[in-house]
Amino acid sequence: MDRRFLTVLGVSLLFALLVSAIFYQITGRLRKAPPKPKQETADIVVAATMLPVGVTIQPSNVSVAKMPRDQFPKGGFRKPEEVIGRPVISMILAEEPVLEGRLAQRGSGLGLSPVIPAGMRAVSVKVNEVVGVAGFVLPGMRVDVLATVKPPGEAGTRTSTILQNIVVLSAGQHIQPDARGQAINVPVVTLLVTPEQAEVLTLAASEGKIQLVLRNAADQALGRPPGRQISGLYGVSKRPERVVRPTTPKPPPLATAQVAVIAPPPRPDEVVVIRGTKKTLERIGEGEAND
Repeated sequence: MDRRFLTVLGVSLLFALLVSAIFYQITGRLRKAPPKPKQETADIVVAATMLPVGVTIQPSNVSVAKMPRDQFPKGGFRKPEEVIGRPVISMILAEEPVLEGRLAQRGSGLGLSPVIPAGMRAVSVKVNEVVGVAGFVLPGMRVDVLATVKPPGEAGTRTSTILQNIVVLSAGQHIQPDARGQAINVPVVTLLVTPEQAEVLTLAASEGKIQLVLRNAADQALGRPPGRQISGLYGVSKRPERVVRPTTPKPPPLATAQVAVIAPPPRPDEVVVIRGTKKTLERIGEGEAND
């Protein structure tokens, strides 16, 4: 048998034995590895069904589930008694954990009341349509409010933007979209405003007509529209009215005193008369004058 062949065969056998030994050691260590500790779990309260905004949680609305303790969310609850009787202020889906930020305090009211943040107000206004979507509006949308009124002292009506970037709380009796996400065509919309904005909105609704204009929720810019008058709509420039101011009558001119200038009488002619050593001044037509 060839010596070279035997050498190659021996080296291959040694290499195979070495690889087998290494593989055996690795698998042996894996078999001897200690089992992983059992992961600890904790109870968490989840919604049994979808919980819409404004609903007060009842015992049948929630259940208890298990989840890893290290993944327990902040604001979660462990016992159903901690959430029963509290209103929902943000929609909770089925099997979703019930968190503190989604609930209002007990006794804060029903319906829209728990949804209104502290310092804000909910005002309902009657509208004809929402521009751009043919009268459809959904809670959570943002709108601008336009008012068409007749300002005092002006002949025509004016349309002005009185509020911008206002959140829609509810449309009619609905305070959130339905399960299919369909829009709601209603003549009454409830808006979330500050107390000052509530005064402006109420005054405009009583003096004229309110119109809502939808805007992109990501558009937070506030503009300064100048407003439009009926004369500008038809291209008629309004001439400025002439203001007649009352004038104070001028006093009559003071009378100028006229002084008569009397001319002096003409001076008579004088003649020097010498008689011997005596010299006299005589005026013609008058008596003699002394020196």
